[in-house]
Amino acid sequence: MTRGRFITLEGGEGAGKSTQITLLKDALEASGRTVLTTREPGGSPGGEDIRNLLVNGATNRWEPLTEALLNYAARYEHLQKVILPALKHGAWVLCDRFADSTLAYQGYGHGMDREIIRRLHRLVVGETKPDLTLIFDLPVEAGLERANVRGEDEDRYERMGLEFHNRLREGFLEIAKKNPARCHVIDATGDIGAVAMAVHDAVTSKLGIEL
Repeated sequence: MTRGRFITLEGGEGAGKSTQITLLKDALEASGRTVLTTREPGGSPGGEDIRNLLVNGATNRWEPLTEALLNYAARYEHLQKVILPALKHGAWVLCDRFADSTLAYQGYGHGMDREIIRRLHRLVVGETKPDLTLIFDLPVEAGLERANVRGEDEDRYERMGLEFHNRLREGFLEIAKKNPARCHVIDATGDIGAVAMAVHDAVTSKLGIEL
C-alpha cells in the first residue's frame, strides 16, 4: 500500500488554520483521497488531556521547558497512535500544528534554547517530517483581533503580549526561510476563498496533484 501524505498547517493565533484545514480536507476527499484531520497539541486521548494543561490557565503557568516537554509528550502519543498508523494505511493526514509550533512558540516566542528543542525533536519525532507545511501569515494585531472575535475558551497564548506574538510571527517566517522545500507561506490576510485558492495552488504545485 502506498504511504499517505502528511501536511501540516502552522501560524500564529487567528490565522484561519481551522477553517482552511476543513476546506482542504473536502477538496482532497473530492479528488478520491482518504483524509484524516487532527491537531496539536492533542489528536489522541492522552494528547487532548495534555492540551488542556497547555491552552488554559495563567500565561505564566509553565516554564518554557515544561511547555516544550508537554508538547513533545503529547506529540509522541499522537504520532504513535494516530499519525503514523494513518499514513501507513495510505491516508492523507492534515494536522493543525505540529513540531514547527513548538520551535516557534517556545523557541522564538519564549526565547528557549532552540538546541534543546531540536534534541527533543530528534528523540520523539526522529526522521518523520511533513511532506508539506503551510504557514499562514498575517499581521499580529489582525490575528489577535480575529481570535478575540472567535471567543474560544482556549486563550492562554492569545493573552500573551504583543512582543511575544511578534517574535512568534518572526519565528514562523524564519522556519519557512530555512526550509523552502517543505514550507510554503500563505498570505492569510485575504478572504476565506482567496486563502483557500492559495492553499490549493501550494498543494498542487508542491505535491504534484490536481484538486
